[in-house]
Amino acid sequence: MTGSEAPPSFRLAYVPGVTPDKWVRIWNERLPDVPLALTQVPAAGAAGVLLDGGADAGLVRLPVDRTLLSAIPLYTETTVVLIPRDHLVTAADEVTVADLADEIVLHPLDDVLGWERLPGRPALERPAITADAVELVAAGIGVLLVPLSLARLHHRKDLTYRTVTDAPASGVALSWPEDAHTDLVEDFIGIVRGRTVNSTRGRQPEPARSKGGKQTARKQASGKQASGKQTGGARRGTGGSHRGATGGKGKGRSGGRGGKPRRP
Repeated sequence: MTGSEAPPSFRLAYVPGVTPDKWVRIWNERLPDVPLALTQVPAAGAAGVLLDGGADAGLVRLPVDRTLLSAIPLYTETTVVLIPRDHLVTAADEVTVADLADEIVLHPLDDVLGWERLPGRPALERPAITADAVELVAAGIGVLLVPLSLARLHHRKDLTYRTVTDAPASGVALSWPEDAHTDLVEDFIGIVRGRTVNSTRGRQPEPARSKGGKQTARKQASGKQASGKQTGGARRGTGGSHRGATGGKGKGRSGGRGGKPRRP
């Protein structure tokens, strides 16, 4: 590396509600010399950040444009309805969309649920962001359906939530530009998929690919399988019978110690 070259780094974008802490910790353990930079981005803007080169990969919400981005689905979140703690819905452990038919259901502009038909009654205006919708729920204006992670992200003591069994769900995926599948991206794929350090998939450790590493591997392999040949070579130099001394396929070898030829 010359003085003008920057050290390698990995930039990971993630959307609200996603918690990459576990994967970041494993990255730091396995690749301590490659800093990982985290950037939180709005769910709707995640694809643009990746395509513009603002991050090497991202933890995003599905769907993504598969003609431009590669994606590995990781998990699907439960959808819940966020409500005041004294709301009638709290009497049940879980509800359906039909149970919310008489409720004003807030639909923020950054909603991440793919509704074909919105439940309940619409509000007069759509909140700009989910955080604004949460404030309206606390004020008793309406209720809000969100992935469970967003309900936890916007936790308040005066609000609670219940599972909505038949609402659309939000999937989370690891995504990166189709034409930018780098070694570091492959390293992170291995981490999120639970591969071990010694997994045969993905990139191999650099020493194993170096010239010196290959020579060492050959010596170690040959040392276990051909130690007899190395000994035989030494005896051959002293004038002994190579076939008899090495213990090879020669017919004249006796079964005794020392590998002495059979006497006529």
